[in-house]
Amino acid sequence: LQQFSRMNSSSQTNNLKDILQNKIDDLEKQVLSRVNSLEEGKFNPKNESEERGKIESTLTSLHQRISDLEKGQKDNRPPDRFQLTFPLRTNYMYAKVKKSLPEMYAFSICMWIKSNASPGMGTPFSYAVPGQANELVLIEWGNNPMEILINDKVAKLPFVINDGKWHHICVTWTTRDGVWEAYQDGTQTGNGENLAPYHPIKPQGVLVLGQEQDTLGGGFDATQAFVGELAHFNVWDRKLSPGEVYSLATCSTRALAGNVIAWAEANIDIYGGATKWTFEACRQLN
Repeated sequence: LQQFSRMNSSSQTNNLKDILQNKIDDLEKQVLSRVNSLEEGKFNPKNESEERGKIESTLTSLHQRISDLEKGQKDNRPPDRFQLTFPLRTNYMYAKVKKSLPEMYAFSICMWIKSNASPGMGTPFSYAVPGQANELVLIEWGNNPMEILINDKVAKLPFVINDGKWHHICVTWTTRDGVWEAYQDGTQTGNGENLAPYHPIKPQGVLVLGQEQDTLGGGFDATQAFVGELAHFNVWDRKLSPGEVYSLATCSTRALAGNVIAWAEANIDIYGGATKWTFEACRQLN
């Protein structure tokens, strides 16, 4: 791996990426099997806790080694040109946005997303505040369609994206009458109203990518975990226009970064074996 990491051509870089990703997948399958054994009670509680700690420490160490190997590639890329990969459905693999959301009376949330997980791709993001774990959540769980939750109120979204290809999705919302719109690949595919009307999004919460929170910053359930790849997660405190959404989906030079949350490596911490790879929107559409 170190020999591959010293090579600079794009094909060799891709080879390194494939080798590392295959190795991660193999190791994580082994780890998941070990975790299942622990959870089935094959060890006493003391040993289970110790073993779980060792597993999570090993995953974190593995990710750090991969990060070191990929460092040359990272140093040469813009801070927003990366994706997060969640290869397995677990309750410990996630990313955390370092800053919280402010109080918001409107929002637009957009991202690139890729998954073919079944049933349901899980939870691309969840935002919890004290006293309300489901303040703002995007989830596709079981055989249900993808849903947006605001203060535990639900709207079903007309996305068709679980095909293993990259898609750009946006959801906009305003507290006045709870009006929402959904966009897929730059085109509006649905809209509605009465979604948590006159309820402002509360500040001082925890924003997690890849897991659904049952408690503030935790309480993850593997059955609701996101499986797939995610990039360019941006948040605005206003409703984007159809033209602005289209610019994002087509990678126009006019496309804006989120004024509340902007996609940048320095803004995101990853845990439990989730990984970061180089990503260029509109050049990796399958």
